[in-house]
Amino acid sequence: MKKILLSFLVLFAAGNVAAQEILNASYDVSRELFAAINPKFEAEWKKQSGQEIKVQQSHAGSSTQATAILQGLKADVVTFNQSTDIDVLHQKGKLVNPDWRNKFPNNASPFYSTTAFLVRKGNPKNVQDWGDLARPDVKLVFPNPKTSGNARYTYLAAWIYANETFAGDQKKIRDFVGKVLGNVVVFDTGGRGATTSFVERELGDVLLTFESEVNLIRKQYGEDKYDVVVPKISVLAEFPVAVVEKVAAAKGTSKAAQAYLDYLYSADAQEILASFFYRVHHPDVVAAHTAQFPALKLVAVESVFGDWQKINEEHFATGATLDQLLRQISRK
Repeated sequence: MKKILLSFLVLFAAGNVAAQEILNASYDVSRELFAAINPKFEAEWKKQSGQEIKVQQSHAGSSTQATAILQGLKADVVTFNQSTDIDVLHQKGKLVNPDWRNKFPNNASPFYSTTAFLVRKGNPKNVQDWGDLARPDVKLVFPNPKTSGNARYTYLAAWIYANETFAGDQKKIRDFVGKVLGNVVVFDTGGRGATTSFVERELGDVLLTFESEVNLIRKQYGEDKYDVVVPKISVLAEFPVAVVEKVAAAKGTSKAAQAYLDYLYSADAQEILASFFYRVHHPDVVAAHTAQFPALKLVAVESVFGDWQKINEEHFATGATLDQLLRQISRK
């Protein structure tokens, strides 16, 4: 009788082992993307390992997420939109491997995008390229570059356009970027807040965000209400990923965390990414979606500004170029 009871208890316990959980801390506008990817990975993990797993999500501005992890958020993996927000996890907390860029293909970026424009149907202000964003009759919405990696890419994309247009003339570049910043009607903390301001509050003439996001907004809120404008030149926006190794090791989730990020490079995941209008690397998926992505000149920020540490010091640190330009605007 004792043996039977013991066997029953063992079987009962085995059948009620909680599914392993990992937490993906991601940028603000990726909620729906990972809500689509996660169940596919969970099924694949079950198929390959025989184990149940649940992927939890956390979303905010990329830099806000990095700060939260440093303050104790137990994220197993990060899927960010700016590499410095991963670098800081090593520099300030030794939470990720210093060589994280070489742990996965394509500079640890499974997918990429660029900055594009969402305008109201018919494009009433006839916005065609970056130069139109400096016109006094055009009002803009995008997040605060201090809190959003998305917005930092927007700021840098405007600078890249001006650098090419004005042949490196720093005064003309600063004047142009200052005019763009001066046309912003609201600086939300993240991309999702900016979307709300543009779509629901109906602020501004142009929403600047990732190409993937402008297409998704148009699809969600109505192709009869919005148009997408992809400028002729823009920034290469990579979406870096990393295992938060210190957290994953403590939670015993290192293998699952690694597998989750590996899965983002699979054909199945890349197809989901492309369906969300992200540009991807898998050759078969790229070939299947060629018509979906307009040709443009994509410029890597490092080729213009140097590495991200230099970019942050010169543009986004307290008292740096962004602050200087914003102070000039406030005095007008």
